[in-house]
Amino acid sequence: MKTIDELLAEGVTGKRVFVRADLNVPLDGTTITDDGRIRAVLPTVKALVDAGARVVVASHLGRPKGAPDPAFSLAPAAARLGQLLGNDVAFATDTVGDSARTTVDGLADGQVAVIENLRFNPGETAKDDAERAAFADQLAALADVYVGDGFGAVHRKHASVFDLPARLPHAAGYLIATEVGVLRKLTEDVRRPYVVVLGGAKVSDKLAVIDQLLGKADRLLIGGGMAYTFLKAKGYEVGVSLLQEDQIPVVTEYMERAEKSGVELVLPVDVLASSEFPDLKTKAPADYDVVDADKIPSDKEGLDIGPKTRELYASKIADAETVFWNGPVGVFEHPDYAGGTRAIAQALVDGKAFTVVGGGDSAAAVRTLGFDENTFGHISTGGGASLEYLEGKTLPGLAALED
Repeated sequence: MKTIDELLAEGVTGKRVFVRADLNVPLDGTTITDDGRIRAVLPTVKALVDAGARVVVASHLGRPKGAPDPAFSLAPAAARLGQLLGNDVAFATDTVGDSARTTVDGLADGQVAVIENLRFNPGETAKDDAERAAFADQLAALADVYVGDGFGAVHRKHASVFDLPARLPHAAGYLIATEVGVLRKLTEDVRRPYVVVLGGAKVSDKLAVIDQLLGKADRLLIGGGMAYTFLKAKGYEVGVSLLQEDQIPVVTEYMERAEKSGVELVLPVDVLASSEFPDLKTKAPADYDVVDADKIPSDKEGLDIGPKTRELYASKIADAETVFWNGPVGVFEHPDYAGGTRAIAQALVDGKAFTVVGGGDSAAAVRTLGFDENTFGHISTGGGASLEYLEGKTLPGLAALED
């Protein structure tokens, strides 16, 4: 896989360099609530700008249905990128149409343009190879060189991620190189004890990675909505908590495998339970009880791990040498249910381990709760991509960058 440093050494002055970034930032209307993914691509964009390239940045945002949708415009992301660069960034109002061609043609050496949301074109996500290829051909006409730096999308077989690199000389950007280097530390010669904290809503989203980690991790700490399927599998009452009953047989098998293989699989011992889901917009005070994890009332829903579980999980992290964390362990968006996720983050900060926060909601939680990003070993920009890498899957966007 060619690195961007090798590309820069060959010279990019005056060349149109297509950077497939991940600018899929959370928006409140047109206001960006977390610009972490934009900041993550800055080293690559700055290096190309300093080398005199004409930089064309492209990304998806959200899940529009293959047609323009103002709610998913990349215009706010383009504006923020310009602020962070300290230079004006041109914005094309389409992906491969007149605006894109005119905007790219108007770039001078060292200037940057962002084209509109790639998913406004149905060819970006098409299952049909020919349709994807046709869109990739149109994108290729905008550039001379391709740089892949959108780690959050490398697990997708999309036109700009998989098909486009085959049409242009290509290299991996700094972000992808960093992400892959970090993930190798979680799969090759791992320092032990190796602790994995898994949260999030659905256990089905994490089954494949649990399957792999049962042979690699020393401890698995389970939280979030997915924990209630494990608790139900142990025969506990979980009330109206999030539950995937169809996954109970698989979860039961995993718990048995963990015991046989000597992997500690740790579940909550208490939870914050309420009969009413919190209002995440007004953040009105929540009404809840702290109950034992095996005694959740039938009319209540578990919304965060309890104080005893927070202490337990912190103790399981304290002596770790490597920690991977993916998924909040409660409804962290509401202050009354953010305590568990905050406790996990604090345990990572207080410990001695090499810590990896696995993207998505976990990364958002760390920033929302006010933690200094530099106190963690690495905060990934791609939760889904990180999980699939740990599952041992071939990621299309990485395979496409191989020489």
